[in-house]
Amino acid sequence: MSHLNRVLSDAALSRLLAEDVPYGDLTSEYLGIDKQPARLSFTARAGMTVCGSEEAVRLFQLAGADATLAAPSGAYCDGLLLSAQGDAATLHRVWKIAQVLMELYSGIASATAGIVKSLHEAGFATPLACTRKHFPGTKPMTVKAVRCGGATMHRLGLSETLLLFHEHRIFLDEAPAATVARLHAALPERRLVVEVADSAEALLWAKAGAPVLQLERFGPGQVAALRNELVLARLETVLAVAGGVRGDNAVAYAASGADILVSSAPYNAPPKDVKVEFSRMGGHSRPNA
Repeated sequence: MSHLNRVLSDAALSRLLAEDVPYGDLTSEYLGIDKQPARLSFTARAGMTVCGSEEAVRLFQLAGADATLAAPSGAYCDGLLLSAQGDAATLHRVWKIAQVLMELYSGIASATAGIVKSLHEAGFATPLACTRKHFPGTKPMTVKAVRCGGATMHRLGLSETLLLFHEHRIFLDEAPAATVARLHAALPERRLVVEVADSAEALLWAKAGAPVLQLERFGPGQVAALRNELVLARLETVLAVAGGVRGDNAVAYAASGADILVSSAPYNAPPKDVKVEFSRMGGHSRPNA
């Protein structure tokens, strides 16, 4: 994965700093260490797919420190991620925000990359698409993390995609074919996706002309059976499997005939562990949690 640019603006990053340190760092100030020259490093304690290193570097820069990027987002790293130097107060002000941001989003990126890697190693090019079921308010960094892991977003939001749920269909009084034709006529540049709960619904909407079926909580065996039915009926329909797709079953779903794997699993990944090490300029290092 190539380098991915920073996605949080200076204003957004400054808000993170102001939220955590609105009135100064009492500990550094009252210890009298705030003006001492210092340096720190961020290091991956174990191999991980990096996400958020550009934002972390910029946080230090906005606070007045010098910071250098060592591992860009999207890279696999088991060593130095970034380094920074400035007065002790500035480094302490930024330290935890930058560390946590990198740990959280590198966790998502690494989990995503793990699923993608398992598919490729099994010989499948089936794309992984992550859902919009991320924590509200975190979309820019979540999208970046997904891309760092080698996947794409299933939907960025409601404004750019046509996804027809059961919850929409209960308000319709027309045949499936009429719905498909109406949406195609109104939005010919948009590809319609219809979520279905079983094979009967899937065949109904495939025959109605739906180009993509989103299979909600189908098991791999059910996907394979539906694929066979579609082949027999000579229906060329893209199958997107959603609901329950994880790292331990992604290959089975790909083998079943799924065209796209849709998953929220990476959002539940534990954070990665970033080691932060402080040192006095010309002095001894002190590793931190």
